[in-house]
Amino acid sequence: MAPVASENATPAPAAPDATLFAKKAAAAAQVFNPFYSPFVDGDSENDTYEYANYKPHWPDVKWPPLGEIAVVDRAQFADPEKKALFSAAKSVKHLTPALGTEITGIDLRQLSDKQKDELALLVAERSVVFFRDQEINIREQLELGRYWGPLHVHATTPVPREPGLEEVHVVYTDGSRRPDPTAFSKIELWHSDVSYELQPPSTTSLKLIEGPEYGGDTLWSSGYALYSSFSPAFQNYLETLTAVHSAVDQADGNRAAGRPVRREPVESIHPVVRVHPVTGWKSVYVNPGFTRRIIGLPKAESDAILNLLFHQLSDNPDFQVRFHWEKNSIAIWDNRVTTHSATFDFWPHTRHALRSTPHGEKPTSVEDYEKATGKQAKDRQNEIWKQQGLEAAAAAGNGASKVRGYSD
Repeated sequence: MAPVASENATPAPAAPDATLFAKKAAAAAQVFNPFYSPFVDGDSENDTYEYANYKPHWPDVKWPPLGEIAVVDRAQFADPEKKALFSAAKSVKHLTPALGTEITGIDLRQLSDKQKDELALLVAERSVVFFRDQEINIREQLELGRYWGPLHVHATTPVPREPGLEEVHVVYTDGSRRPDPTAFSKIELWHSDVSYELQPPSTTSLKLIEGPEYGGDTLWSSGYALYSSFSPAFQNYLETLTAVHSAVDQADGNRAAGRPVRREPVESIHPVVRVHPVTGWKSVYVNPGFTRRIIGLPKAESDAILNLLFHQLSDNPDFQVRFHWEKNSIAIWDNRVTTHSATFDFWPHTRHALRSTPHGEKPTSVEDYEKATGKQAKDRQNEIWKQQGLEAAAAAGNGASKVRGYSD
């Protein structure tokens, strides 16, 4: 006899709707994370856009792994007072105490080697330097970058359609695809370019060739200032740590979008605090985009430390400068001591920029720097205070806890 169903019995669950699952899977595949998902353009290559030859192109080629590369930091040859560079400028304006300087009256195409050396030192000290109304073309921009170091060739991101520009990194977004906030949080967009390489970039330049009237700003955050903000005990602890920087997610994003990976992804271990080879200043060197874990720590501890560092670099305005781009603006920053993030608030407008990316040295820990040079690595903020005659503040460091007034 068949069992009698109780009127209070729970009904059996409905069979899964395969069509619904398929729709959800298709929607997930279309989610656009502007950091890990390459732009996929649907325009004709014969469009009338002025810079169509610099639009994104993904050559399906294979490149060998990167080995060690000899680099010479040109900033070490610069006049510390930068007389050749500053005397040619109409104005030199610092934008925040921590970082950012805007120079007017200089044509980057006309720089002498002495001025290039001094500019590299200024970038090392001020972290990012801005210029406007620059007519420098991409081949000249590459030559300027090449003066500062061998140029990086990216494994996954697009290059221009025009042949012979494989050393160019193309930044391009237009109205055909809208960044999807379900795919990323804003903190994840902060990064130091290709920090997963054995020798990540140094004096990097980006020129905007087309952009919105407003929106699409870029923010930079100072690794020097982040280091200076911590107590001496925590600074000392961070100096003992190393972390994994990974290219895997970026490569996976390319594959998911059907784009080629031209060089297999790598992971490198870098010090959490590195020392700039010319300034001798200590900088926190982690970023949400590529830093995955701290070596030798329990995951909970590693996550807690990285989350603290990530949130401080992204959330603390004292460490940041924000730049509003105009056509033919160019930013030159030291990728070793900064992180940066673009704002994606300009859809459906086009934002198109070209980057030149020289390799720097292998990141050097405080211990290794001091052993190799016989010099003591320094806290930038303390050095600035000393220059200002504030010896007591520098001597006290950041460990003193005092009641502070705030009346803004």
